[in-house]
Parts: sequence; C-alpha cells; structure tokens
Amino acid sequence: MFEKLCMKNGECAVSYLTIKNDILKGKIAPVYFMFGQQSFLMEDIIQTVIQQKIGSVEDPNIITYNCQDTLIEVAIEEAETVPFFGGTKVVIVKDCSFVLAKPETKLDHNINILERYVENPVKETVLFLCAPYEKLDARKKLTKLLKKQTVVDCSPFDLRSTERWLDEQVNEKGVRFVGVAKERLIERVGFQLLQLSSEVEKLALYVGEDGEITEDDVDLLVARSLEQDIFALIEYAVIKKVDRALIIYHDLLKLKEEPLKILALIARQIRIYYQVKEMVKRSYSQGEIASQLKLHPYVVKLASEQIRRFSEPFLLKMLEAAADTDYAIKSGRMDKIFAVELLLMKLADE
Repeated sequence: MFEKLCMKNGECAVSYLTIKNDILKGKIAPVYFMFGQQSFLMEDIIQTVIQQKIGSVEDPNIITYNCQDTLIEVAIEEAETVPFFGGTKVVIVKDCSFVLAKPETKLDHNINILERYVENPVKETVLFLCAPYEKLDARKKLTKLLKKQTVVDCSPFDLRSTERWLDEQVNEKGVRFVGVAKERLIERVGFQLLQLSSEVEKLALYVGEDGEITEDDVDLLVARSLEQDIFALIEYAVIKKVDRALIIYHDLLKLKEEPLKILALIARQIRIYYQVKEMVKRSYSQGEIASQLKLHPYVVKLASEQIRRFSEPFLLKMLEAAADTDYAIKSGRMDKIFAVELLLMKLADE
C-alpha cells in the first residue's frame, strides 16, 4: 500500500521513498507530477525510471523541455509521438509554473492540451511534470487534475524521512551506519540531500565494501556546516569552555566568514532557544513548534535538548547583548572581531 503524505489543502501525495521503491519493482506510471523545492529528489526519480525503462541517459528517446522557453503543447506533441525503434519514451517538462497562482512565464501555454493528455496518456511514454515550488494553486482545474495522477512530494524531508533515505543510500552502496554515525552526519550536514548524497559516497569509498561507517569516520571526513559551527560555538561558551568557542570563532574568521554574519547567526540561535523554551512551557509539541516558527523539525529537536541550560531572563539578556554588539560594531565604537569575542565571553556567564 502506498504511504501517503497529506498536504495543507487536504490532498495527498505518495511519498518519494515509496514511489522510488515502486519504480525499482517495475511499477512505473505514465505521468508523474512532482512538486516541492528538493529538485535532487525529482532528478533521482527521473534517473531511476530511465535506468529501469531505457538504460542509457544518452538515448534519443529521452527529451527534456523547460516551460520557461517552450510551450507545453510542444512537449505534449513529443509525448504523443511513437518512440524511435519502439520501447519507452521519457519526456521531462521542467519549471511547470502554470500550477502557480501567478505563473512565472511569459509564454501562453495551451493548458487544455495538457489536461486532455493527462486524462488519456500514451502508454509508451513516461511524462514528468516538474514544479519546483513550495505552494501550488489548488483552485486551478489543472492542479486538481494533476493531483489525481502519481504525485511525488519533493518537499524537504523531516528527520524520520532523512534517516530512512540515508539507510537506503548506504544499503545501495553495500555499507552501513553503526552507533550514532547517521545522527552525526545529519548534525554536520543538515537536510541538504545533494550534499548528504555526496558525503555518503565519500564515506562508502573510505570504509570499503561491506564496511561500517562510524561516528569517528564522519568526524574525520565530513566538514561541519556554518550553522553547526555556530551551534557548537554557543554550546562551548555556555558550558564555560570559552577557549574552545574562540577556537571555532577564529577558524570561521580564517574561512573568511564575516564577524557580523557570525553575530547574526548567534543572535538567531539564541532567539530560537527563547522561542522554543516559551512554546515548550505552553505544552506545544515539537511538530507544532516547527510549524509555528517555520523551522525544520530537527532544528527544533536540537533546540529542545539545549534549552534546559538557559533561563528565560538570561536568553533575553543575551539577545539584548547581541543587539548592543551589533550597534557597537556598526557605529564604529568597537572592533568587530573583538566585539563578538566579548559576546561569547558573556554567554559563559550563565
């Protein structure tokens, strides 16, 4: 049975992971409508179908169009044309902005032709309609029609989906995570699937076939993101290891990160701690907090684990200190590098 993900408007989309597994089992639909901001997922679904039905990415039966510069009726005409030498044709249509309230194209697409095709697709063709957007216009007839097809939600993953996806990635490469290696990888990289895929490839090559990826392997091979550095920097400061916090800070400076940018990220993290602490006090769940604050659930999870270290008055005091530091730098009263160092020392006062 399909695992379904419900959207804000009540419609449901089959999850990316379920769709991919079905494709690998030979269950391939004639039309795929893919929406969401994770274009990496769209490309992975397309490539999986090509591998299953055609084999070579150089095959002339694979045709790509972009709705920014090509009318949709041209793509549909191609989809209706019999493939060269038999077999299957794959037609990929990108930037299908006609499902938005305000289409991002100057072309006058004949949507009626697309609607007729979707209701009666050619069995020798697999048509991909890609809409790399967060919000669709659910009121449009076309949007309602497309949602009756095989819909793939390519929105950013939550923590559970990311972990499942990582398990599939390492299984495909004949390796496995042990201990907290998977959690450490997510902690370091975040939820950028393209980067996660690249890091898994690197780790798999390092441990070799049938190898085990450990936490130490991740620490050795995977660089921390800027957000993770800020998280660690605050963590060291509040546990009174200011020397370690300053080491991270100066490492960031060596990487040409601007002190004002670092300051802004520190202030943002402190603000997240304060907001999460307030909402936890009001008995909001982590999912509700993530939705209300428009944060990724994993960010809320990490914040929830840290907020016990801070009192609300201290967090408010640090937000005020960050604002004062910003003013002191921009008004020329303090050197920007030294000003951020002083703020880190204040964090250790809790």
